[in-house]
Amino acid sequence: MDVIVSIRPLLAVLVTLIGSLLIIFTGERNRNLREFWTILASVIKFAIVLSMVPFVLDGKTLEFTIISLTQGVSLQFRVDQFGLFFGVLASALWIVTSVYSIGYVRALNEHAQTRYFFNFALCLSATMGIAFAGNLLTLFIFYEILTVATYPLVAHKETEDAIMGGRKYLAYTLIAGVVILFAIIFIYTLTGTLDFKPGGFLSGHGSSGILIFLFAILILGFGVKAALMPMHEWLPTAMVAPTPVSALLHAVAVVKAGVFGCLRIILYVFGPVLLHELDLWLILAYFAAFTVIVSGMYALAQDNLKRRLAFSTINNLAIIIMGAALLTPSAITGSIFHIGSHGFMKITLFFVAGAIYVKTHKENISELDGLGRQMPLTFGAFAIGAMGVAGTPPVCGFISKWYLALGALEAKEVVFLFVLLTSAMMDIAYFFPIIYNAFFKIPEEAVNPHFDEAPMRMVVPLMVTAIISLILGIFPNAFFNFFNIASMAAGKILGG
Repeated sequence: MDVIVSIRPLLAVLVTLIGSLLIIFTGERNRNLREFWTILASVIKFAIVLSMVPFVLDGKTLEFTIISLTQGVSLQFRVDQFGLFFGVLASALWIVTSVYSIGYVRALNEHAQTRYFFNFALCLSATMGIAFAGNLLTLFIFYEILTVATYPLVAHKETEDAIMGGRKYLAYTLIAGVVILFAIIFIYTLTGTLDFKPGGFLSGHGSSGILIFLFAILILGFGVKAALMPMHEWLPTAMVAPTPVSALLHAVAVVKAGVFGCLRIILYVFGPVLLHELDLWLILAYFAAFTVIVSGMYALAQDNLKRRLAFSTINNLAIIIMGAALLTPSAITGSIFHIGSHGFMKITLFFVAGAIYVKTHKENISELDGLGRQMPLTFGAFAIGAMGVAGTPPVCGFISKWYLALGALEAKEVVFLFVLLTSAMMDIAYFFPIIYNAFFKIPEEAVNPHFDEAPMRMVVPLMVTAIISLILGIFPNAFFNFFNIASMAAGKILGG
């Protein structure tokens, strides 16, 4: 593979860092200018990331080394297919989230708006650093920056519940960070390198017992942000955050960074050959399958809409990890593609929850009867997102789950096909009644149906992400070459 030295990945990280400084400098004096910096930084970042797509599709890798620390260890960016996939997703969704956030904070007259937008920008800089990290050390540094930058967003409301949610988030993720750092140091002493390699680089280093131990603690460490059970409790608690933050947590940054880290460990540190030799792939697949089923059951029991969406996220993150653990071409392709498809679908659902709250101040599912006739665009977008999460064509979730199902058959493990089908049935059970009741059930307080949507700054972004979810379900390479990038990454991992 050709390697091109390029400053573009560094620029993708720096542009939002510079934007965050401009946001702080502008402050509350001119909120239009402050929000202009947010939008401008997000658009420039997306353009920089998109400019790298042709190189990667041509089989090239972009690299930029900031500093070499010692032999085999450097702060380095490397843009491969998997990293670019995550980078395109995060940078695209940040544009719509920025527009939505402006409508949200203005409609509710939120306090500390400058701090809010500042930390949002920091989170996206850290996410780009994670996406383009060339080795475990660089990944770890930006992973921890993301942890710290997200805390003020989780605790933004500064209520007792918000502070508790923020502290729980920090407790879980910082302890996980210590575990990850320990494993990274251990790996360097074994191999003398930390650089990611498609198919892994740990084979032949250390005894089976040591490698099993390292795999367990790395999956546990990254699995905290990926909300694998029983390390998930921080995520539903963090739903006390403003809805755009919840969307950031679930679709763009934090939990997706956890899943991204897990897949880096599975596919680029250990690799398919070593995981088969150690029989770890099947253990991990069953561990993830447990989370898939149990999180779906928890979702069914939630009346609060954001908490139901939170457990649905846990369910889908576990599906991604389960697919990667199967280590077949279709499963890996479906797993990577589902990171993107779930991102667009789930951010739509959270945007809808925020629009409902801004317009009606309703948060519980039992309060939404008949609301679809008042907010048809909003609930129409919700229907598209919910159909996609359930794997219903023609939304993009169907494609990723189809490939995951094919991957289970390729692995000759029908039990995981059963898990996927059961999960889809639970998705239908906890999402479709919301849609039906919103459009067809008459509320107890007899109100004449009337058109009354949330502000357009909120409705337009949720319509855009819903429409993109549909388009990617029909043309999976539309806009971003998503499917091609995912399948190329899978091919590289499996040796072509």
